[in-house]
Amino acid sequence: MTSDAGAASGGSAPQIAPLPRISVQAFCETQDFVALMNTAAVDRRMDKTHVKVHMGGVAAAIEAFRGAPTPNLIILETFGDRRQLIGQLDTLAESCDPGTKVVVLGHENDIALYRELISRGVSDYIVAPLDTLSFIARLSELYTAAAESLGRIIAVVGAKGGVGASSIAHNLAWSIARALQMQTVIADLDLPFGTAGLDFNQDPPQGVAEAVFAPDRVDSNLVDRLLSKCSDQLSLLAAPATIDRLYDLPESAFDAIIDVLRATSPSTVLDVPHQWSAWTKRVLVGADQLAIVAAPDLASLRNTKTLLDTLRLSRRNDQAPKVLLNMVGVPRRPEITPADFAKAIEIELAAVIPFEAKLFGSAANNGQMLAEVEPGSKIVESFDALGRELMGRTGLRKAKSGLFAPLIERFSRRRAG
Repeated sequence: MTSDAGAASGGSAPQIAPLPRISVQAFCETQDFVALMNTAAVDRRMDKTHVKVHMGGVAAAIEAFRGAPTPNLIILETFGDRRQLIGQLDTLAESCDPGTKVVVLGHENDIALYRELISRGVSDYIVAPLDTLSFIARLSELYTAAAESLGRIIAVVGAKGGVGASSIAHNLAWSIARALQMQTVIADLDLPFGTAGLDFNQDPPQGVAEAVFAPDRVDSNLVDRLLSKCSDQLSLLAAPATIDRLYDLPESAFDAIIDVLRATSPSTVLDVPHQWSAWTKRVLVGADQLAIVAAPDLASLRNTKTLLDTLRLSRRNDQAPKVLLNMVGVPRRPEITPADFAKAIEIELAAVIPFEAKLFGSAANNGQMLAEVEPGSKIVESFDALGRELMGRTGLRKAKSGLFAPLIERFSRRRAG
């Protein structure tokens, strides 16, 4: 019974499992709780829930359910004294359907009341005030295992085609698996043209398409059969990379797969193709961490800003996406400097990846990762650091004094000159 008023601000956001597809009705006494419920209802972690908010507190709930079925979850705000509240809850219990959970939001940190409510079957007693993420976390815990067991979903997408987002995603997954010694899955969601199989020198007979087109069969056993081993710590969920069929996917096409990966893999990197559709937006909004890969040109700048503005609206309680500037320093090519790019999008760059044609070309043509071709490369160190940051293992210092500062300064001076 805690207020949990301090949600993570800075560093990595807390891992909170999305709530299942349930109906929720809240009965409020104050406008502050109405505002909290409305904010929580539009959070990505409650995307599957159906929420209704009422005024009137416990008394209104009693009247509402005298002759009506109860939802999966009832949330009650109360200011009443202990005896009155217990009496009201006993009356409400007479109308509750089996399986309905009840959460009480109170304004007194009363351990005796907490124990009495729990003994009477109340699922949780939460003390106000608390922030949105802490509130959602308490609701999530009613339906899921402890947050420590949840895997982290990292989505990587290009601001435009040809910026090397897939290469970044694959090397990032390799770095997380190798540097953190963490079981990791790289999932290639570009069904017609995915390159993860080529980059890892794998040609699995099955992959992500088998799960996409049979969502009712998706479980941990099926996903485990579809994975192919790239190393002791890294597994690949490959795309078919064929165009013998059309991939007009529904919005929820990858929901079941991602739910299984979140529950079974500590780390999952999603290689999201550069397209804008219902399912790609849903994948990006639902990820725990986002990385947008851009090139130092005007089209990438415009598209990056568009993506940031759009995703912020759907991820109000999450950190801003990380922005990586790739292929910086192509000889004789006019470029936007990293400093100017960061200033225009109003976000510090998470990484500046220099143009190293020989290194990237050798890795791609040999079906290897950069760390296999040149283990001591500064670029490999950059991927390792970024992987730690995205996994919440080590907070990077700000770019002005951190690992990527020399790259930013070097290329800013070069382009300015």
